[in-house]
Amino acid sequence: MTITTIPHFFNGAEHPGTGTDTEGVFNPATGAQTGEVRLASPSDLDQAVAIAKEAAKSWGDVSLAKRTTILFKFRELVAAHVDELAALITAEHGKVLSDAKGEIGRGLEVIEFACGIPQLLKGEYSDQASTGIDVFSYRQPVGVVAGITPFNFPVMVPLWMAPMAIATGNTFILKPSGRVPSAAMLLAKLFKQAGLPDGVFQVLHGNREVVQGLLTHPDIDAISFVGSTPVAKLVHDTGTAHGKRVQALGGAKNHAIILPDADLDNAADHLAAAAFGSAGQRCMAISVAIAVGDAADALVAKVKDRAEAVRVADGTHPDAEMGPVITKAAQQKMRSIVTAAAESGADLVVDGREFTVPGQEDGYWFGPTVIDKVDFDMDAYQEEIFGPVLSVVRTETVEEAIELINSNPYGNGTAIFTSSGANARKFHRGVHVGMIGINVPVPVPVAYHSFGGWKDSLFGDKHIYGPEGVSFYTRAKVITERWPEPKQRTGASYNFPTN
Repeated sequence: MTITTIPHFFNGAEHPGTGTDTEGVFNPATGAQTGEVRLASPSDLDQAVAIAKEAAKSWGDVSLAKRTTILFKFRELVAAHVDELAALITAEHGKVLSDAKGEIGRGLEVIEFACGIPQLLKGEYSDQASTGIDVFSYRQPVGVVAGITPFNFPVMVPLWMAPMAIATGNTFILKPSGRVPSAAMLLAKLFKQAGLPDGVFQVLHGNREVVQGLLTHPDIDAISFVGSTPVAKLVHDTGTAHGKRVQALGGAKNHAIILPDADLDNAADHLAAAAFGSAGQRCMAISVAIAVGDAADALVAKVKDRAEAVRVADGTHPDAEMGPVITKAAQQKMRSIVTAAAESGADLVVDGREFTVPGQEDGYWFGPTVIDKVDFDMDAYQEEIFGPVLSVVRTETVEEAIELINSNPYGNGTAIFTSSGANARKFHRGVHVGMIGINVPVPVPVAYHSFGGWKDSLFGDKHIYGPEGVSFYTRAKVITERWPEPKQRTGASYNFPTN
């Protein structure tokens, strides 16, 4: 098999960089290496930032009409290349093609929202705030933005960031995960085709040294990050210590409450999809089901049936519902956690540890797994497994279930399944979580709201995309002005000005 070398994208073109180190790219379904990605040297990073800084001088002054024309064209090009983008995602991530197309669709929604930037950047004006004085405000771009994105959504997460940053007048440097680099390169080429000026969107591949360089570079003004909680905290602390605006979205341990009055067949269907879709490698996946009271035994039986029926195969297979996990190391970690839970007394209802696909035994396979009667001190409950493992815990009341969620350090997403409006209201008002679903297991907000969690799931005070994305990528200015007639000047006062 030919090993493809994936370069950077600088100043409107592919760029080999000066770095000599590379990192392997693998197909998780087979375990075979398919490519290698160039890792940036310090001089590559400096070059990318210098290009972005220079481009920001003119891009921030480009009219809103011209920016939206480019974004509209980019949206059409992404839509026209959905199949190609999805194939790249599946080849490097492993998720099934239908799921890959779904993440591109959510990215398209953010581009569409960004196309409305003329409305979103409208300022405010107060006529005659004081005699002869008007006050108005508007927002300007922060400058150069770096986006550091995870492996699990190679297109969607970059599109949560870049269209918003670019629409608001910033230049953008994308540092994608080295496990899934190819889709980022195609996005860069599509931006170029759409007419985006050179240097406004660039792709820089690299390891933790490159991330550290972005966080400390004096000419980077803002950082957008999505990844694990320990890294998110490091990104936030380092970036802000170096004077940057930072939004850092971290990990999750998302719980779903299932009450006895819920439609248990509906709940089981959606729990299985939310736990096992994309092999559980979503920060909004449901990894803990809290079965309340009499719901428990019946729910576990129904989820068992759904888990055993999931069609696990190579993501290119037309009937596949779930593919492999991202790496062999991830596979081994999941096996260790599930084994420890079983040895500690949990009930292993469905065991996916030894699942394989015939003919692809070297792939990173892990079948849907359901663990019942999980104790709170087990790693299966405490850790973000980030795989197709659903832990079931039991409580007697909805109040206990809410308290359990609130005691967890994460606060990304959560859901409740119930037919009671009173319990649903008690849940969404009382739970300390940023994104909440009521009979909706994966409550990812639409593009005209904003995505973000609470507690250890978000570092920084701004959520991503939507209205808070506009706010994050811009700074406010407030202008107080007076134009006195030459013969009507009033004397200046040494007192604090009043109206």
